[in-house]
Parts: sequence; C-alpha cells; structure tokens
Amino acid sequence: MTGLLIFLGIFVALIVWGISIRNNIVRYFNATKRAWSEVANFERQKVKTLEALEATLDQYTQFEKSTLEKVTELRQQILNLNVNDTDISQLQQIEKMSKELIRSLNVVVENYPELKADALYSKMMDDIQEQNENVGAAITIFNRNVELFNNQIEVFPNNLINTLTLSKKAIRPFKDNLATENFDYKPNF
Repeated sequence: MTGLLIFLGIFVALIVWGISIRNNIVRYFNATKRAWSEVANFERQKVKTLEALEATLDQYTQFEKSTLEKVTELRQQILNLNVNDTDISQLQQIEKMSKELIRSLNVVVENYPELKADALYSKMMDDIQEQNENVGAAITIFNRNVELFNNQIEVFPNNLINTLTLSKKAIRPFKDNLATENFDYKPNF
C-alpha cells in the first residue's frame, strides 16, 4: 500500500511539475507576444509623427515654393533696377513687391504658426529620434523575451512537455541585417 501511495505521489508530482513547465512556456510565449506588440506600437507612433512631419513639410514646401518665387521675382526686379537711370516706376514696383512679400509672409505665419519651420522641424526630428530610441529599446526587450521563450521550449525536459502539449516553435529574434553587414566583428559561435 505504501508503495502505491509513493507511486501516486511521484505521479502527481510529475503531473504538477509538467503543468508548471507548460504554464511557464505559455507565460514566456505571451511575454514575447506582448513585447512584439510594444515594438509595433512604437512603430505606429513613429508613423503618426512622420505623417504630421510630412504634412507640415508639405505645407512648408508650398509656402517655400510661393515665397521662393516671390523672392526670386523681387530679387530679379532689384537686379534689373538700372542704377544709372532713375526709374521711379520700377522702384515703386519693387517696393510694392517687397511689401506684398512681407504681408504674405506675415499672413502665412499667422495662418500657419506651425510653419515656424526651424523649431517645428527640429522638434519633429527630435520626436522621431526619441521614437527610434523607443523602438530600439522595445526590440531589445522583444529579443530578450524571444531568448527566454526559446530557452524554455528547447531545454530538456521542457522540450518534451512542449512537444506533447503545445508544439510551440522557436521564434526568430529581430536582427538588423544592414547593421550586421557593416559590423566587422563576427563572433565564432
């Protein structure tokens, strides 16, 4: 009778141990999925900033194009101003164009305060840089979770429990091929 109780105790302990291993595999798999979601989330945030930057730069480009045309026309009129011959009408035309350009600049800046380009552009570039850093950190966390998960399903006896109950496959970690191509050091493993 004691032998049967010992056998049943060992059997129950093995079942509990197997369930514990299975649950750990599931936890690591879910942590890996969550980490990947964070990577995708940071990328989506970056896309939103890039879309805003694109719209702003498009407005700025339109602003720049018309302003550049006005500036070029004004500059050409000034260059065509005959220094030897006093042509008041030409000077009046230049002054009129100058005032229109200044008025146009003031209206555009009032209508598009975000087009104070240097500060806005710098801020957006800083935002993109910060988001790139966030993505890099999220990828590091993801790769660490991938490593932990892959270790969970590949080590013995966890691999047996995985094969019998879950059949989870190893997850490939993120690898930046461009960065590794430009990196001279190659470990020997």
